[in-house]
Amino acid sequence: MVILLPEQPFVDWILAVDPEPPPTLSVEAVRDDASVFLLPEDAADTPENAQQWVEQRWRAMFEFMLAEWFDESLWPATLSLDMFRKWFSVKYHSMIWDLSPETTLDYEDWEEDDDDSSTMLH
Repeated sequence: MVILLPEQPFVDWILAVDPEPPPTLSVEAVRDDASVFLLPEDAADTPENAQQWVEQRWRAMFEFMLAEWFDESLWPATLSLDMFRKWFSVKYHSMIWDLSPETTLDYEDWEEDDDDSSTMLH
């Protein structure tokens, strides 16, 4: 799994577009409930493979993170991989334990431009 950890430029964007920005909003506050993404098995064997997997899907992940805060009308006009790298750090974990096997996961398809498709769990 990977966790996308927002960096200061992401927080600066939130503060710039929010009509009533929370006065105490900080990187730490935004990271408090960071988004976690499960990886396919072939991408989860090393931190380098996980990073590569994320960067192949940077746009979908970037848009997901932006949409968690505001609608598309407030997003930056141009998104790029370089911007994604500045706005988010990727934290990799190689093991995940499911302690509630009676709970089922929901799957959401993500269409990919340069790949088949992947799924997003929520």
